[in-house]
Amino acid sequence: MKVALLGFDIEGRASYEYFHARGDDITICDQNSELSVPAGVATQLGEGYLDNLDAFDVLVRTPGLHPQHILDKNPSVTSKITSGTNEFLANCSTKNVIGVTGTKGKGTTSTLIAKMLEAAGKRVHLGGNIGTPALSFLPDIQPDDWVVLELSNFQLIDCHYSPHIAVCLMIVPEHLNWHPTMAEYLRAKANLFAYQTAEDITVYLGSDDDVTNIVESSPARKVPYGNPPGAAVDDGIISIEGVKIAETAELKLLGKHNWQNVCAAITAVWQAGIDDVAAMYSVLTSFSGLPHRLEFVRELDGVKYFNDSFSSGLHSTEAAILAISGPKIVILGGFDRMLPLEHFLDFASNNRDEFRKALIVGASGPRLATALKAAGFTKYELDETAKTMEAVVAKARELASSGDSVVLSPGFASFDMFKNFEERGTQFRDVVNGL
Repeated sequence: MKVALLGFDIEGRASYEYFHARGDDITICDQNSELSVPAGVATQLGEGYLDNLDAFDVLVRTPGLHPQHILDKNPSVTSKITSGTNEFLANCSTKNVIGVTGTKGKGTTSTLIAKMLEAAGKRVHLGGNIGTPALSFLPDIQPDDWVVLELSNFQLIDCHYSPHIAVCLMIVPEHLNWHPTMAEYLRAKANLFAYQTAEDITVYLGSDDDVTNIVESSPARKVPYGNPPGAAVDDGIISIEGVKIAETAELKLLGKHNWQNVCAAITAVWQAGIDDVAAMYSVLTSFSGLPHRLEFVRELDGVKYFNDSFSSGLHSTEAAILAISGPKIVILGGFDRMLPLEHFLDFASNNRDEFRKALIVGASGPRLATALKAAGFTKYELDETAKTMEAVVAKARELASSGDSVVLSPGFASFDMFKNFEERGTQFRDVVNGL
């Protein structure tokens, strides 16, 4: 079979190993004309990498490549387009698959689910958008194993399979530089649930109207969390079906927003038939979060430093600000995807005491500063000269007083100054540790 791999990044390389092992005739197609590829493999590189794709039997799309870009140059190939996610779900040897989507919290919730299953004695594979392409561990999966997949809108936009347990977390506008409309973003998320059966299970945030609409198409049994019958928090107690799991004061994860993620994870594991309270408790009281998510770096001169570089949307920044007590120097700004600011403007105006100062940097800085000023919020400083992380941290340190926290929670993507949020967070961590 003639297979074209459209994009040769992390997922593309996993797809190569998978289709190469099958013995398919592979061509690597990528816009990078200088790309290094395995010896002897055919290539179609550079500006015309999407040309004449109707010559192939299968087109394996990397997540960041919108299907419409393929169809714009090849209108007749709709039925040939697939992805590593589709291939994995179609060929996985266990039915014990849990898929997690939403705008924020996917990585934390997926990790909590995987750790709880492992603590209960299950053999677990964790991957997808969280960093390990699912196809890379497909050959290792046994029928009784569990698979937990974090799945993004990029992976779901053309997905035609649904997992046995599908989880939908909170939804807010995001990635509208990739999706032409919010409606398409929601439709992509809905694909996780659209192909379930009546024997499957949907776990969802029942208090979110967009989430409720997303899961509506699923014929599966629907279990909301945040309220019974799913896991919920009441008076500081996290419980499900009358069984106490833990107290919120015992959680290592910071912030009330993580209570939702915890309740989603508990509900998913409970619906998987795992009622091992001790296993859940051990994870909840030891797991402090993933890197670059409200990560405590150090305390220096009475000032605490937190790395929340993962926050590429202002809803996440709001959650981070509320999760950390006391006045804060909040480092804001980055690549501007022109997402709405109104929600954050209201938040900042109504939570002025949370800020010592908003330090605004990056390409989005002028727009954000202008909007905050118009909203009557004056506790900010726009620094258009801070072009390196060293300069940003130096300015934040200058603004902070003993008892404050410096929080890198940009609320914008990283691409104006950094390769990705990991590079941004790693540089912040390194600079702070070097102070």
